[in-house]
Amino acid sequence: MVNATLHYYYDPLCGWCYGAAPLLAAAANVAGLAIALHAGAMMSGSNRQPVTPQLRQYVMGHDQRIQQLTGQPFGDGYFNGLLLDSGAVFDSTPPTLAILAAQALGVDGLTMLHRLQQAHYVDGQRIADLPVLQQLAIELGLDGAAFAGEYQRQQGEFAAHVGRSQRDMAAHGLRGFPSLLLELNGQLQRLELSPYLGKPDAFAGYLQGLLAGAANHGAVDAPLCTPDGCH
Repeated sequence: MVNATLHYYYDPLCGWCYGAAPLLAAAANVAGLAIALHAGAMMSGSNRQPVTPQLRQYVMGHDQRIQQLTGQPFGDGYFNGLLLDSGAVFDSTPPTLAILAAQALGVDGLTMLHRLQQAHYVDGQRIADLPVLQQLAIELGLDGAAFAGEYQRQQGEFAAHVGRSQRDMAAHGLRGFPSLLLELNGQLQRLELSPYLGKPDAFAGYLQGLLAGAANHGAVDAPLCTPDGCH
């Protein structure tokens, strides 16, 4: 029996994470594979940014390339709504807290992440605003008041969660988002997402092959990483 976990280092406001969302959805359907989310706070604290013409110009170039490579849709509500909304702020902390709160209340974190990404990149909603987050949580079946209470409680856990994510990324040479580590029977290996962008079925097949290899041979062919380094 293979003990397998896919560790996903992400940020809710990372466009390439949105581009990779179909790959993670495919991974979630791989039998015997658990997925653990690790948020990195890319646009939290001093890195949060108000929406400005400069920000719009910067992100649109990246987003159009993501759409071209992955087929992920970017809605008019995002390009010509949110990115023109001078009162909006891009802040990773509130949507990350929403994911942590949803997980604590029994909703799959990846499901919440994907709903947030759709709200942001397709619908153009302000996912830094608690009322928006609360409504999304209700759509996923959570009680609004319970979600708001857990959201507040998670504020005390946020720094520790992000700190663990950033230490893990540094220890394993992960340079940005999205990043993946596959844990097989206690050993970790880095996985590259870029060859599979736009190809979720191929990515699922790749993961299934790695799990089958570990089950059949007790190891995988790719380089393995442990806390002492990769070899």
